[in-house]
Amino acid sequence: MSVASLIIQLIAGAIGGNVAGCAIRGWSLGMWGNTLAGVAGGGIVGQCLLALLRARGIADPSAILANVAGGGVGGVMLMLLAGAILAHRGKSRR
Repeated sequence: MSVASLIIQLIAGAIGGNVAGCAIRGWSLGMWGNTLAGVAGGGIVGQCLLALLRARGIADPSAILANVAGGGVGGVMLMLLAGAILAHRGKSRR
C-alpha cells in the first residue's frame, strides 16, 4: 500500500460522499457528515479493491483509476448506508 494510493482513495471517497449527499437530500448527513462517511468508505473499499486486484493479478495496483473508482464507490456506499440508517431512525421515532 502506498501513501499516494491511500490519499487518492480518501479524496475520491470524500467527493463521492458529498455527491451522494447532494443527489439524495433525504439521506444527507450534512457537508461534514457526508465528507467523513465518504473518507471512511473510500479508504476501506479502496484498500479492499486494491487487495482483490493484487490477488487476482488483474491490474497494476498503483493505477490511479482503480484508486479513484474504489475510493469514490466506497464513499458513496458508506454515506448512503449511514444516511439510510439515520433516515429510518428518524421516521421510526415519530
